[in-house]
Amino acid sequence: MMSKLSLHMFGACLATLSAASLFDQQINSKSSHFPRLSWKLLDTPSDSRFRGLAPVSDKVVWVSGTNGTVLRSEDGGGTWVSVGPVLSGEDANLEFRDIEAWSTAKAVILSIGEGADSRIYTTEDGGETWTLSFSNQEASAFYDCIAFESPERGMAMSDPVDEKIRLIETLDGGRTWDIVDSRGMPPALEGEFGFAASGTCIESVAGRWYIASGGVNPGRVFRSRNGYDWEVSNSSITGGEAGGVFSVQFRDKWHGIAVGGDFQEPTGAVNNAAWSQDGGKTWTKSTSFPGGYRSGSSWVPGLWDTALAVGPIGSDFTIDSGRTWRGFDNGTFDSVKCMAGPVCWASGENGRVAWLTLT
Repeated sequence: MMSKLSLHMFGACLATLSAASLFDQQINSKSSHFPRLSWKLLDTPSDSRFRGLAPVSDKVVWVSGTNGTVLRSEDGGGTWVSVGPVLSGEDANLEFRDIEAWSTAKAVILSIGEGADSRIYTTEDGGETWTLSFSNQEASAFYDCIAFESPERGMAMSDPVDEKIRLIETLDGGRTWDIVDSRGMPPALEGEFGFAASGTCIESVAGRWYIASGGVNPGRVFRSRNGYDWEVSNSSITGGEAGGVFSVQFRDKWHGIAVGGDFQEPTGAVNNAAWSQDGGKTWTKSTSFPGGYRSGSSWVPGLWDTALAVGPIGSDFTIDSGRTWRGFDNGTFDSVKCMAGPVCWASGENGRVAWLTLT
């Protein structure tokens, strides 16, 4: 079995084909409202892999990734400024897999890795200075992703410690962090863990919290009304040593999507997406699936049933809340986030950042 760190490093049935055909008809009938989608690639001064993505608006966006890299643009991706913390020695190789931002000034970044490589830094001056606000001291912890329900309250998720998923919490915007009491967390299954793939393995919407997991079959989705007392459900997404749920997103307290697959089989296009309409208590397999393993997803604000998913071999969208998916681009991305406008941003390997607008 591969280590956790290394894990991070077509045939379809007739029913699926029939569903895809029906979806084509639906898309065609809505063509006047849903234009052809295509990512517009932007030039960045980096070849880092950007799994961390935090757009603030259609103009302001932060990305973070390998080699301790953090970039920010304030003109819609026309120009970029390197604003990451000053690192030296082995720290220069830190991977900032997740980032949250609220303005051109304030951001929080999470680096992943075993032991003390899992860290959180904060800035309140646009990256001029960074403060190390959390450094993991538990040898068995491996932090994957971070989310905020408000500018003050956030949580970061680690793989299981003492057989339960570990959470830490901030109530002051990331300045300080405390371990969350694990008594309200269901036990993890043997081999279960999270994926630090797109910053969307933990999610907070409408005061509720969600966690995506893999390493077990099927992958699971944890849910909580307060971040302290948790329940868990099977996701219907096939899991395994390199598979499971990579991204969970809710548009409100009831309607959610989950995407994933097996990153070692990137073209696998079966049982890699599911949807929920009861707050994550139950999950139903999509009728037609994204065109391969997908690491990130995002609802599109203002387009109520619409969401996007991205992965290393392409992008897909749904206009029926995850029941059916349609591919629209074969470029490689790890993360996606849509903003009001609506405008969507995506990021990935070799310094790739892109955007698209929807009407």
